[in-house]
Amino acid sequence: MKKFIPLTPFWLLPGALAGGSAAPLPAPQIVHTPASGDAPLSDSVQVGNTLYLSGKLGLDAQGKLPEGVQAQTRQAILNMQASLAKRGFTLNDLVKCTVMLADMNDFAAMNEVYREMMPQPYPARSALGVSGLALDAAVEIECMAAH
Repeated sequence: MKKFIPLTPFWLLPGALAGGSAAPLPAPQIVHTPASGDAPLSDSVQVGNTLYLSGKLGLDAQGKLPEGVQAQTRQAILNMQASLAKRGFTLNDLVKCTVMLADMNDFAAMNEVYREMMPQPYPARSALGVSGLALDAAVEIECMAAH
């Protein structure tokens, strides 16, 4: 007959190996930075040392979209940079970005501006085509940053 050996859940393992129970991790600090206007979202949410940014469109200071994917990509990255700065982060702190394109034929043009403006080493990135973006934008970029 086989002997039953209870398994220790992995999250208790460090404490179990040390002869005691694992201390719970402290709850991360969560800080919401409100979005401008009355959109039902936060501009960013910081959890511990990680900052999650809402998607950025290429809206200029007057709330208008410039013509073309390159101009919108440039402005979206500048808007991202401003949101990062509000929480004490920079483009160098980006770890993951998602680029949404209304037209995948704009991928190379977007990439030109992205390559020019993003610091190396580049953050991990996904790019996908979508059937439409808010305000009929050509591009939207959302990112995560960490200290």
